[in-house]
Amino acid sequence: MRKGTLYVFTGPSGAGKGTLLSRLQEQDDRLFYSISATTRAPRPGETDGVQYYFLSKAEFEEKIAQHAFLEYACYVENYYGTLEAPVNEKLEQGFDVVLEIEVQGAMQVHEKRPDAVMVFIAPPSFEELAARLRGRGTEDEEKVLKRLETAKEELKQQERFDYVIVNDELDRAVEELRNILAKRRT
Repeated sequence: MRKGTLYVFTGPSGAGKGTLLSRLQEQDDRLFYSISATTRAPRPGETDGVQYYFLSKAEFEEKIAQHAFLEYACYVENYYGTLEAPVNEKLEQGFDVVLEIEVQGAMQVHEKRPDAVMVFIAPPSFEELAARLRGRGTEDEEKVLKRLETAKEELKQQERFDYVIVNDELDRAVEELRNILAKRRT
């Protein structure tokens, strides 16, 4: 049986990573979408164990001390991380595992797992990114501005990735992702 491939998808908040990956996952039953842990509060409609594992700061820091994470990062005052054991289990079962994580965490995975396929999802423009973040209506302007400031630095990291996909047209971007997976599976 073929061992799975680890994919790391990253990009600025608001670039559309989640939307692209949801569409891709609907079309591919060999993908396992890794659920990250976070200390941020759930947004409306989010459920613990579905979108994220929602942990207290103390719980998260205990797992850091136990070296339970493949990667973790502090992003806009909250921790985010990927538990290593479930990822390795799914890879051994032959699933391709997708991590949707922040740029800081992606670089940690790249250090620990140089075999990971690194994919950067970019917005069509910085102005469009700002409009998407504000259009969510989930955060106040101060948080949006922090995300935009972080995005400026993240966008500078694109050249460090195996692939860069500009999410300007959803169907085209999904097709580009599907082609990357097909190429890796041959």
